[in-house]
Amino acid sequence: MQIIETERLILRPFREGDAADLFAYLRAPAATCFLSLKLADLAEAEAEVRKRALDEGSVAICLKQTGQVIGDLFSGAGEGEEDETASVGWNLNPQFGGRGYAFEAARAFCDHLFRAKDFRRLYAYVEDHNTPSQRLCEKLGMRREGVFIEFVSFTKDDAGHPIYENTLQYAILRREWLSGVPAIWQPPG
Repeated sequence: MQIIETERLILRPFREGDAADLFAYLRAPAATCFLSLKLADLAEAEAEVRKRALDEGSVAICLKQTGQVIGDLFSGAGEGEEDETASVGWNLNPQFGGRGYAFEAARAFCDHLFRAKDFRRLYAYVEDHNTPSQRLCEKLGMRREGVFIEFVSFTKDDAGHPIYENTLQYAILRREWLSGVPAIWQPPG
């Protein structure tokens, strides 16, 4: 991936030396969807950085002034999906929340995926209780396309039963992104 610069951030591939920053927010993930990425120690973080460094869809969000990794972005086509369609997501260290970094990074990343990677459609899954990510999707111009009831489980209750979460799907088309005009669906007939 090419390095992307914004006003305050640099988006780049993960590299050696990023483990401590990654561990800072993955030792206790804030969003339940990232619980499977929880890191036990710095050695696990180093292994995760090596893995992400080889993954074209994994991007580190770094402060331009210090180089510190404050979060990550990811994209990928799911099984059976067209090459033109990709999921996108973000994970920001909560210490850096509320400053517009997530929007700045996600906007630059989506623009890169549409313009440089030529994706036709991007979508994001967001849990129904994750209102900051919902607002971010909407601020990016994504439309809410549906709600999957009891779609996925990331945790279990005290008896060991899965706790299923409702998941929202947001999406945007390249033509919407480039024109700034949302697509309007009309029912047939």
